[in-house]
Amino acid sequence: MPHLQVNDANIHYEDVGRGPETIVFSHGLLWSGHMFHNQVAAFKDRYRCVTFDHRGQGQSEVTSAGYDMDTLYRDAAALIEALDCVPCHFVGLSMGGFIGLRLAIRRPDLLKSLILLESSAGPEPQENIPRYRLLNFVARWIGLRPVAGRVMPIMFGEKFLNDSSRSDLKREWQERLIANDRLGITRATTGVISRQGVTDHLDKISTPTLIVVGDQDVATVPAKSKRMHERIADSEMVIIPGAGHTSTVEEPAAVNDAVLAFLKKQKSED
Repeated sequence: MPHLQVNDANIHYEDVGRGPETIVFSHGLLWSGHMFHNQVAAFKDRYRCVTFDHRGQGQSEVTSAGYDMDTLYRDAAALIEALDCVPCHFVGLSMGGFIGLRLAIRRPDLLKSLILLESSAGPEPQENIPRYRLLNFVARWIGLRPVAGRVMPIMFGEKFLNDSSRSDLKREWQERLIANDRLGITRATTGVISRQGVTDHLDKISTPTLIVVGDQDVATVPAKSKRMHERIADSEMVIIPGAGHTSTVEEPAAVNDAVLAFLKKQKSED
């Protein structure tokens, strides 16, 4: 599996597909680039698709520091430049969207478009922090298996969790959650829950932007996406019925349709 040394971290990435334009996928907390496997499968015949794992997650290095959003943003920028992806379509889900927003605000030269899935421009709500810190403490010192049952309803919507025909898929993703490196994932979680917001800078974004959110998302509720949509000039917004915080897994066809329609529109406007 290929790795790239960027910004003092050994980052795992995958680079597949072909096409004149590149899509870079940035995953959400607790997961890896694999959460976009349905999108890569659908897009790789038309686009070069690059997925990568943030430090401390997936197959990337567990570093001693660097889990704040500013460092992760610099990781992503360095990877985009090192892999000659400029300008790319950047797809960020949740934490990946936090990074995408910073790229659009600070390094718009790297982007052709920005696609935000289940994300937010604000800091972590204060009412969430004590609960997340407790779950993080248990995960670090006891393991992720005891907290998996509490975390799955945050990551996935009711439709997915209550669908008996998808029991194997639910089990797969719960095991992926449990398989995280305990030290890496608790450091990454601390970075997410202590992040600074960028709401006051949204009016600086001129990159064409699509905002997608599941109507069952309880981690970053649709109202947060609507507020970003109102602040980012000429942005588009799509609500995915029946999806929670992990729409790429829960409702992949709907996500693919929304993203491809947006990308097609960008191509027609070039």
